[in-house]
Amino acid sequence: MGSQEPINNSNNNSSAPILPIPGQRNVLITSALPYVNNVPHLGNIIGCVLSADVFARYCRLNGCNTLYIGGTDEYGTATEIKALQENLSPREICDKYHEIHKEIYEWFGISFDHFGRTSTPQQTDVCQSIFNKLWDKNYLSEDTTHQLYCDRCERFLADRYVEGTCPGCNNGSARGDQCDNCPKTYDSTELVDPRCKICGSSTTIRDTEHVFLEFPKLEEKLRSYISEMEANWSGNAIRTTKAWLKEGLKKRNITRDLKWGVPVPLERYKDKVFYVWYDAPIGYISITKCYTPDHWEKWWKNPKDVELYQFMGKDNIPFHTFWFPSILLGTGENWTLMKAVSVAEYLNYESDKFSKSGGVGVFGTDAKDTNIPVEVWRYYLIINRPEKSDSAFKWEDLQAKVNGELVNKLGNFIHRVLSFIAKDDPGYGSVIPDAENVELHPLTQDLGRRVGDLVDEYKAAMEKVKLREGLEKAMSISKEGNHYLQESRFWQLCKQDRPACSIVIRTSVGLVYLLACLLEPFIPSFSAEVRKQLNLPLEIPLSLDDISIERARRLWEFLPRGHRIGSPAPLFKELKDKEIVQLKERFAGSQADRKLKAE
Repeated sequence: MGSQEPINNSNNNSSAPILPIPGQRNVLITSALPYVNNVPHLGNIIGCVLSADVFARYCRLNGCNTLYIGGTDEYGTATEIKALQENLSPREICDKYHEIHKEIYEWFGISFDHFGRTSTPQQTDVCQSIFNKLWDKNYLSEDTTHQLYCDRCERFLADRYVEGTCPGCNNGSARGDQCDNCPKTYDSTELVDPRCKICGSSTTIRDTEHVFLEFPKLEEKLRSYISEMEANWSGNAIRTTKAWLKEGLKKRNITRDLKWGVPVPLERYKDKVFYVWYDAPIGYISITKCYTPDHWEKWWKNPKDVELYQFMGKDNIPFHTFWFPSILLGTGENWTLMKAVSVAEYLNYESDKFSKSGGVGVFGTDAKDTNIPVEVWRYYLIINRPEKSDSAFKWEDLQAKVNGELVNKLGNFIHRVLSFIAKDDPGYGSVIPDAENVELHPLTQDLGRRVGDLVDEYKAAMEKVKLREGLEKAMSISKEGNHYLQESRFWQLCKQDRPACSIVIRTSVGLVYLLACLLEPFIPSFSAEVRKQLNLPLEIPLSLDDISIERARRLWEFLPRGHRIGSPAPLFKELKDKEIVQLKERFAGSQADRKLKAE
């Protein structure tokens, strides 16, 4: 079904960049920048890029002037370690994985207006400029810290270069700053029996100088900002942010003893670079600057005209509700700060966790190779989106939702309607019939009222970035359509009461069009295929502008009398038990295990 759209999918038809338009609603959307040290798995995809894509498509559909920015996070320890593992330079690793990410997102139909990267001169310029302003305003300080050092490698060890036993749960393979087995965070010097991840040697502790961001000095500004904006944030973002505030703010180190990163613009720190969580969020700004070098400030220094929406997984919350706004507030400039944040919980794999390091789960490159269409993947990930708590990807659940919801409800309704219109007799020879005296047809009037209410609820959910609920509301409309067809008994009406049958069929084909419109943000290739079968030009974008509650209640008016539809065809294919068994076996264990089996 339907080819995928290019990754730089500008929502205007010219080569000129999308810029804010005074007097209109201008929406700037970002999705958390994934590290380029591995292939993204399905949990990563739904956690940020796919969720942001759904909202961006909805905003465009709703007539908003929208810019969706994404890219890869390329600096820091994770890249250096991956480069060592693959015997490549950090630049070569970034080039390799940036292309892999780009290809995966293209296949998933992610409609970035610009997909960039952080290892650019623009990133250096913006990071250093912000640093200099913070330095001038005394929001930065210097201090001596204790850091682990490897005598064999002759280097200070950043967090990801260290492994040891977690001081909280005794996990023996905890990272230098965080344990994957428990939620505890700590300084690497708190690890029990820390060792160098590069050579395996025991470590020593040495003193090193670093620059710190003075969060306590920024606390009043930060609390004021959080108080103003938190009503627009998802519940998990609010809870995590308040927990950090309750714990108390302290200064945080923003430099690291690394080579691969943005250089610190102070002579005495010329051998250090910025910490990834100082420079990574700034990547949104620098990527926009790459997209429109002369006008990027119209998006990022324009809070009066621009609404900033950010999408991420729950592990990224503090860096977007504390780090990023504090850094921008500290400059004293008029930055566009985050209005709303949508945070996904974790998507688990069967009874295990998705894991990039462990190779557990289905990865972006795997999804395409299953031959399961992209609209199925998008639908399942969104309807299963972990919005309030962790959820799980399960093969049997995927099968149940495909067969029960996409095939038997949505696809069945649309195919029944279009294939009946396409028949010569007792159908309509592919021509949409007229509908007269609709106000005298109670069943149709009742349908219009229910659908109008569901459209209103759909819009309300989407405006609040409740994407899963929005999809559920749209699917409820297809359920109403199936119920309407059954109640009308159109297969009998066509022989007994032709005018009444025409009302049902014209109303139903209007409902088909409405579903194509409402589902476009979620499964755009499906929407394109439906419009093709309706014989509607794809170059004319869909719009929610004229789909008010009142208009949705008059479904029979969506498509004109006499319009000739295209050729109907089934929209979805059932997933058989045999296929699911094969897929479960294929994706059992880790990627490494699967590779060994294949060899």
